Amino acid sequence: MTDPYRVCVVCTGNICRSPMGEVILRELVEREGLSDKVIVDSAGTGGWHVGDPADPRTLTALTSGGYDGSAHRARQLSADDLTERDLIVVADRGHLDEVEQMVEAGKGSAHIRLLREFDPDADKDEVDDPYFGDGVGFDRCRDEVEAACRGLVEHLKTVTSQR
Repeated sequence: MTDPYRVCVVCTGNICRSPMGEVILRELVEREGLSDKVIVDSAGTGGWHVGDPADPRTLTALTSGGYDGSAHRARQLSADDLTERDLIVVADRGHLDEVEQMVEAGKGSAHIRLLREFDPDADKDEVDDPYFGDGVGFDRCRDEVEAACRGLVEHLKTVTSQR
């Protein structure tokens, strides 16, 4: 049996955007019957929130979208993640630069992409950070992440069928 394809969703503190990505992508992967072929997790570039649950507004936005993020606990991206994951999807260009620098420093071989690259209808390639906003911003963030995750699942179907 082929090793599962491993995807890590990354944002800054792993309490807003990347938990949404992890929870939504994992659910969509499961719905598509890919759970035995794809493993999904998430991390933050910083360690401020390690061990904390997702932001309450993240949980509210996920719940209103039909997802359960209650089990999430924040963690920081590590050098091991960059060697043990096949794909790192990041929320914005700042994360892209930071993760690319880690890889260039010899700390990994994972492919790195902006999450919204997988949404053909996206009006931009970054997911805005909703942290300093209100619930409406979190709902918008969830919708953007969900649209990107739908495209990412299509990508994962192709990638896993070729392994």
